[in-house]
Amino acid sequence: MYTLSSKLKVFSIVLMLVGLLGIGYSFISAPKTTAEVEKILEADAHGEHGNAHGATAHEAHGKDAKAEAEHQEHLVHVLHQLENKPWAAVYVAALFFMLISLGVLAFYGIQNVAQAGWSPILFRVMQGITAYLPVGSVIFFVLLLLSAFHYNHLFVWMDHDLLDPANPKYDKLIANKSGYLNEYFWLIRAAIFLIGWNLYRHFSRKNCLAQDEASDNTFYKKNFKMSAAFLVFFIVTESIMSWDWIMSVDPHWFSTLFGWYVFASFFVSGITVIALVSLYLKSKGYLEHVNTSHIHDLAKFMFGISIFWTYLWFSQFMLIWYSNIPEEVTYFVTRIEQYNLPFFGMLALNFIFPFLILINTDFKRITWIIVMGGVVILFGHYIDFFTMIMPATVGDQWFIGVGEISSLLFFFGLFLLVVFTALTKAPLVPKRNPFIEESKHFHY
Repeated sequence: MYTLSSKLKVFSIVLMLVGLLGIGYSFISAPKTTAEVEKILEADAHGEHGNAHGATAHEAHGKDAKAEAEHQEHLVHVLHQLENKPWAAVYVAALFFMLISLGVLAFYGIQNVAQAGWSPILFRVMQGITAYLPVGSVIFFVLLLLSAFHYNHLFVWMDHDLLDPANPKYDKLIANKSGYLNEYFWLIRAAIFLIGWNLYRHFSRKNCLAQDEASDNTFYKKNFKMSAAFLVFFIVTESIMSWDWIMSVDPHWFSTLFGWYVFASFFVSGITVIALVSLYLKSKGYLEHVNTSHIHDLAKFMFGISIFWTYLWFSQFMLIWYSNIPEEVTYFVTRIEQYNLPFFGMLALNFIFPFLILINTDFKRITWIIVMGGVVILFGHYIDFFTMIMPATVGDQWFIGVGEISSLLFFFGLFLLVVFTALTKAPLVPKRNPFIEESKHFHY
């Protein structure tokens, strides 16, 4: 049985406390009035953002009523962006860590359905990581509720003025989507997705533990059938989830590849976390049967899904950029102009770096290379989610500040505490899985 070390527990709690303090500070320090926004823009007048917004708007100030109204409208817009900044930071981190556990759950389901012989020795590691899913789901659903009840402006389509033809802000495209994009249907879909994923997680783990004490393979067979049903449910709900929780922050934009793109991002992140947790446990004297062949297989998945993610990124970008349709290409123009460094930086982190170090077969068996590559991949995919969410919610008012760092620290600490606490609840090696002996002696 694994025992959670006091150092790791204290480290996790400290991360959470520091993160909470930083998150609180980011909310408190966010501007509350347009007057505060005007001061911020004037203070930034010598910077890029200030030249684009503060100076231009200030020149218009006082010329006439129309210019004054436009100036005030601009200040309100920037106020919403700056108010969104701490919300968006928390939202990105909460979504990212929850989807890591979902990616591991999907990988676990695939291993069950494939009846893979190499992976059962890692099943309890996967179940430990997916223990974060219930916790992450509750936190994330609360964030969705706060958005639906207008505590923030993360989702522009929730502004009811956009649906009223008599209102100057009326948006025909968003109004036409209101049958699908409305708060109540949106929340109902989210509840169905989260409950469905967590039910599979709960019962598959329950059956796996029951199989340890069983005299036949009844519980294993139940898990096989349940996993097959879950994967069908997952394929459908994952795509819709990506539209609802990520794409809809840009309600004018769409991409038929987006569901697969998001899946590849959190799937490779989940597999990477399996490798890192396994290596950590191995270094502490646990998982004695896990060998370099198991780690090599995980590293192959890390490499392969990174290439798959790159293929989807390029396919989505190239087709939209080449067609140059305004409502589509604006998505990438915004990111290239305002998020140039993170947008292209995450391409280097998620493709070039993994490609160069993981293409070598021998490197896939070396612990420090896997750890280094894993950390880079996880950071790169966090930046990927950052660039998916931030441009539509905070515009050009972004920077990696206290809110972003604190949100990462809090959810990372919570993730560590939940995952490693869950690993203490059951033996790390399943006893009666039909393939456990094959997995223990997996070599090639």
